[in-house]
Amino acid sequence: MDTMNIFDYMRSTNMEKEAPLAARMRPRTLEEVVGQEHIIGPDKLLYRAIKADKISSVIFYGPPGTGKTTLAKVIANTTDAWFTQLNATVAGKKDMEEVVGKARDNQGMYGKRTILFIDEIHRFNKGQQDYLLPFVEDGTLILVGATTENPYFEVNGALLSRSLLFELKPLSVEAVRQLIKRAVYDSDRGMGIYNAVIEEDALEFLADISGGDARNVLNAVELGILTTGRGEDGRIHITLDVAQECIQKRAVRYDKSGDSHYDTISAFIKSMRGSDPDAAVYYLARMLRAGESVTFIARRIMICASEDVGNADPEALAVAVNASLAVERVGMPEAQIILSQAVSYVACAPKSNAACQAVFQAMETVDRTGNLPIPSHLQDSHYKGAAKLGRGTGYKFAHDYPGNYVEQQYLPYELTGKEFYTPSGNGYEARIREHMQRLKQQVREASK
Repeated sequence: MDTMNIFDYMRSTNMEKEAPLAARMRPRTLEEVVGQEHIIGPDKLLYRAIKADKISSVIFYGPPGTGKTTLAKVIANTTDAWFTQLNATVAGKKDMEEVVGKARDNQGMYGKRTILFIDEIHRFNKGQQDYLLPFVEDGTLILVGATTENPYFEVNGALLSRSLLFELKPLSVEAVRQLIKRAVYDSDRGMGIYNAVIEEDALEFLADISGGDARNVLNAVELGILTTGRGEDGRIHITLDVAQECIQKRAVRYDKSGDSHYDTISAFIKSMRGSDPDAAVYYLARMLRAGESVTFIARRIMICASEDVGNADPEALAVAVNASLAVERVGMPEAQIILSQAVSYVACAPKSNAACQAVFQAMETVDRTGNLPIPSHLQDSHYKGAAKLGRGTGYKFAHDYPGNYVEQQYLPYELTGKEFYTPSGNGYEARIREHMQRLKQQVREASK
């Protein structure tokens, strides 16, 4: 390992003390990492690879503040390889050439591997990514990339295929609670020397509102402690008011496991169903402010688009599904715009629950009547001997008839004449109803 003289040591020590809290609290070992057990649990591949110093090229993908850079630093502190890093927002080809040159020297003269960490790798253009490819491929470089963007869209396919991809998730509320308490009371790298205390409701609020972003919430904790005066007991008290001020969000009474959660989501859905876009967007805002999961909200919009809009406007479900995909890729805060578009569209769309009622009634009929025999002309006839059993015999192929429609028995004979789907007169469903009436009229006229 490289040696460090006393002046370099003093300079690095002072820089560490002056670094922001989020940087100081960054874990140095795997044991200090909180959360992400799905990829760094003791039985997981990444954990074993880091511990054994056998890391191969990897790409860490996930929202801000979830530990991508942290895992890179843990690798740096664990490996015997030469570890260096570039930030894709400022690095150019010359910087990469210097790294490759040093890597070749280390490999040739000392038999030492080189790990190159590239933060925000999605910022590299195709040419820059292509330049790295041969050196990753021949082992000159072990690449550790970090990105907030979906790597399947933003990273060279060839580079991606030569790397293991690990997706980091937003930290759980409990994990963020643990980090906050560590930051407030740790006297080594945290704020413990300030003799501060964080009140329980402030702790709960910050952990809940963080959205799983550790960096954001630690910045708020640091700001709170540095800007709050001491109380009569000589301690700095981080109250709910202080926490709200430091993170610039108001506490909303919204217990995700209690009545307030269910009341809010109920009002949200009923407002969309009731065609009130103003109320629907208002409840959307309340949920977002309270830190509700955007994926949970998106699921509710998709359900409403099918259950309450249905075929009155088939585009509603397409809008809702696309919104769900978009918010997963974009994340907050921009996701709120996408959700608002979907909510307002679904709320304003013509409504029909005919498709929803159809399946409920059909399920009830199945439960009541059991597996009634399927008409023989509808049964599969694509096997030897089917004709002898009468399977498929007499089936009328709809496309051979005018209007691509022919009347024949589709339901089991015991349910002849039973109707489950009754299109409403709303929106596009009115056209569906007219179309079905036209087909039936065509049959009646043909039978005269």
